[in-house]
Amino acid sequence: MTTAHAQCLCGEVKLEATLPSKWVAHCHCSLCRRAHGAAFVTWVGMEAARCVIDDPAQRLRWYQSTPGAERGFCSHCGTMMLFRSPRWPGELHIALAHFTTPLDRAPQVHAHWDDHVPWASIDPDDGLPRKP
Repeated sequence: MTTAHAQCLCGEVKLEATLPSKWVAHCHCSLCRRAHGAAFVTWVGMEAARCVIDDPAQRLRWYQSTPGAERGFCSHCGTMMLFRSPRWPGELHIALAHFTTPLDRAPQVHAHWDDHVPWASIDPDDGLPRKP
């Protein structure tokens, strides 16, 4: 089985995900933008049971960003890494930027496109569908 590895900026929180991934998507929603301080966040959907979090110093913290949704971050360096919600049972969403090894797929869609910001230039010919 192939695995992919991710970690926070300081390296205190590490994650090993057994591939295949379920999906990869650019999320343009305002909550992701505000949580990451970016024009959009690219998420990797994984089966939670196929992910192992290595956090010996217990730095990973979860907070409820909206009712029923939690975001996971490293309390040492502040890196926002993870998302989970009962809306996607059994899934763990990992920010693509934290992977240190290749994945099995490229981004497939722009999600929440209706919320995208006008100040970030995105190639209109990238071939990806734009979902409201």
